[in-house]
Amino acid sequence: MRRWRHWRRSRPFWGGLLITLGGAEILLTERVPLRVMLHIGSQGIAGYLLPVVMILCGLLLWFNPQQRLFYSILAVLLSLGTWVTSNLGGFVVGMLLGVVGGSLAFGWSTGGGQPRPATPSPADAPDRPRRRLPGWRSRIRPGAR
Repeated sequence: MRRWRHWRRSRPFWGGLLITLGGAEILLTERVPLRVMLHIGSQGIAGYLLPVVMILCGLLLWFNPQQRLFYSILAVLLSLGTWVTSNLGGFVVGMLLGVVGGSLAFGWSTGGGQPRPATPSPADAPDRPRRRLPGWRSRIRPGAR
């Protein structure tokens, strides 16, 4: 269980999962009966290609997290493209899953939960003469310091 938790936290897991689920949902809505289908898009192959590439982006986010920025931006663009190509983005649900997952993956970082090291306060600094730099007041009133 500890290895799974470490693997999951060392990559944008939830973003990749949402992108993969969104792509799968859009791909499944392409296979619905004709009565439910709203439109197939300008080209039939794009309706199948975009969700497959979305699923691929979600999996690549898991197994190659170093390229997360590229995969997450591509997933968001592909999700938005499915609005035109496949049943309004899988009846909007798949498109929203892809956009939210891509946003989560884009904002993911490795050191999110660790506290930052404390910065030394000015009182802890060694005694040394401070050099006074001219501020904005000296620019407005030349004689003021």
